[in-house]
Amino acid sequence: MIQFRVDASEPNTHLFRVTLTIERPAAQQVVSLPVWIPGSYMVREFARHVVGLEARQRGAKLAVEQLDKASWRIACKERGTLTLSYQVYAFETSVRAAFLDAQRGFYNGTSLFLRVHGREHETQRVRIGTLPPRWQVASALPASKVDAKGRGVYEAADYDELVDHPVEMGSFWRGGFSAGGVPHEFIVTGALPVFDGERLLSDAKRICEAQIAFWHGRKKPPFERYVFMLNAVDDGYGGLEHRSSTALIAARRDLPRRGQNGQSDGYVTLLGLISHEYFHTWNVKRLRPTEFARYDYTGENYTQLLWFFEGFTSYYDDLFLVRSGLIDEARYLKLLAKNINAVLATPGRKVQSVAQASFDAWVKYYRGDENTVNATISYYTKGSLLALALDLTLRHAGKGSLDDVMRALWQANRDRLISEADIAQVTRAVAGRSLDKELAAWVHGTDDLPLEALLLKVGLQWRAEAPTTAQRWGVRVGESALTGVQVKGVLRGSAAERSGLAAGDELLAVNGWRLRRIDDVQTLSEPGSTLDLLVSRDQRLVPLRLLPGAVDGAVSLTGAEKPAREALALRRAWLRA
Repeated sequence: MIQFRVDASEPNTHLFRVTLTIERPAAQQVVSLPVWIPGSYMVREFARHVVGLEARQRGAKLAVEQLDKASWRIACKERGTLTLSYQVYAFETSVRAAFLDAQRGFYNGTSLFLRVHGREHETQRVRIGTLPPRWQVASALPASKVDAKGRGVYEAADYDELVDHPVEMGSFWRGGFSAGGVPHEFIVTGALPVFDGERLLSDAKRICEAQIAFWHGRKKPPFERYVFMLNAVDDGYGGLEHRSSTALIAARRDLPRRGQNGQSDGYVTLLGLISHEYFHTWNVKRLRPTEFARYDYTGENYTQLLWFFEGFTSYYDDLFLVRSGLIDEARYLKLLAKNINAVLATPGRKVQSVAQASFDAWVKYYRGDENTVNATISYYTKGSLLALALDLTLRHAGKGSLDDVMRALWQANRDRLISEADIAQVTRAVAGRSLDKELAAWVHGTDDLPLEALLLKVGLQWRAEAPTTAQRWGVRVGESALTGVQVKGVLRGSAAERSGLAAGDELLAVNGWRLRRIDDVQTLSEPGSTLDLLVSRDQRLVPLRLLPGAVDGAVSLTGAEKPAREALALRRAWLRA
C-alpha cells in the first residue's frame, strides 16, 4: 500500500506539507509528479511547485537524485519503509492546480501526489492531517474512516483514481440532492450572503436527472455519489471534469440570489458549465479515445478526437438546458447563434480542421496570442457545430439522431475506448447508410458546415445582421477608460490588415476626432468612406488610412414565418427529446 498524509497547518504560507510512505521500496525507487492533468491538454509542469524533497529510512536521511524536471530517484539501503516529505506551493485559483490560504484549500492530486513507479496499481491511501480549526473537507474520493467534517482517511484503488478526485477544504456552503437514485453534493466557496443555494440545487438536479435518463433510462449511473465543487470569485470561469466530481470556478455575481426573478445571462452560462462538466462524466471520463487507454503523466497524450469529446459535449451542454426546461427555445437559439458567430468570425477555420486542432491542443489552444484567430479553430465551438450538423442530418433523414449515436457508442464498447472509425461505424448503423464522406469532410476539412440549410429543415431562419464597425474593419478590440481603444487582433485578409493596423495599436483618432469607443466611428464618418486614423504604437504616433470592407455581420436564428408541419415536428423532437 502507498500512503500519503496532507497537512495544511500554516495556510498563510500557501504550502501543503505532504508525507509519502512507501513500504518495501525498490532498491532504486523512482518517483515523479505528473506534468499535466487529464482533461486539460497542456503541459503545466506541476513539479515547479515542489519544495524541499527529503527521503528517510529508519530515521536516516538518504540522497535524492533528480533525474529530470519532474522525476527523482532514491537509492534505498534496505527494504525497510521509505518516507518522503516535501512541500507544495499552492496559490493558483485555477481548477487545474492547487490553492491554499487562510480561507480555503483545494488541490488536484496531480499537483500533490508523487507517482511511485512500479506501484501505480496498488491501493493509495490519503490521510487529511492538520487543518485550521472548523475547516471541513469535501471530495468524491472513497472515504475509509472520516469524521462528520470529512477529516480522516480516504482510499483509492490505484494512482489513476487517486489523482482523479480533487479535494476542497475550508468553511463552505454545502447542499445536496438525489438524481438517478444517487446522492449528489454541491460545495460552494466564496458565495455572497444572498446566494440562493436551494435554487442552484434545484436547477442542477434537473440537469443531472435529464442526463442520467439520456444515458441510462431508469437505470442507475456508473458512480455511487457525485460532488460539484464551485469556487465563487470576483471574476473567473472554468471547469474540469473528473470521474465522479467536477471542479468549477465562476464569478460570484453569476450565482443565483434569493428573491431574484428570471435568469441572468451569467447564471445561464453557469448552468451550461455545470451541464458541460457533468456530461463529461460519460463522454471522456468513461467513453474515451483509444489513445487514452492509459494516461502517460510524463508528457503529451495526443488524440485527434477532442472535437468529439469536447465539441460534442459543448453541443449537449446548452441543449440539456432547454430539454430540462431551464431555458426556453428563444434563449437556446441565441446561445446557438453565439457559437455560430464565434466560428464564422474566426479566419482560422479556413486554415485548420477540428481534427488538427485537437492534435495541436497541447501547443495552441491554451496558448493563444494575437494571431490565434487567424491560424486555428476551437475544437469546442466548431466541434459543437459539427455535432449539430450531424444531429440535424440524421433527424431530417428520419433515421434516428445523434442521441442514438451517443448511446450506441456507450453500449457497444465494454472497455469504453473508441476511435474515429467507431464513430463512423455507429453513425452508419443509426443512419442506415454511410455518412463517412460527410464526416470526413467536416472533421478533416476546412469548409464551412451546411448549417443554414439544415436549420431551415427544422423551421429556423438564418438571418444576417448588419456588421459592426469592428467587423467591417476586421479587428478585435478592447476598450477601457485606462487604455482607450486597443487593437487585440487583426483578422487575415481584412481592411485593417491592408491598412497596416497591428495588435497592440491604440486607436486615438478618426478623421481628426478623438476616439473613445470603436462604435463612435459611425458618427465620425460617412458609411463606406475612407478613414484617416491616428494610432499610438510603441510611443510613436502613426497615421494610417483604412477603407472599411463589405463583410457579413453576425447571424441570428428565428422561427421561419410559415414552417412546414414536418419541420416543426423535427424541431420539437430535437429540443424536447
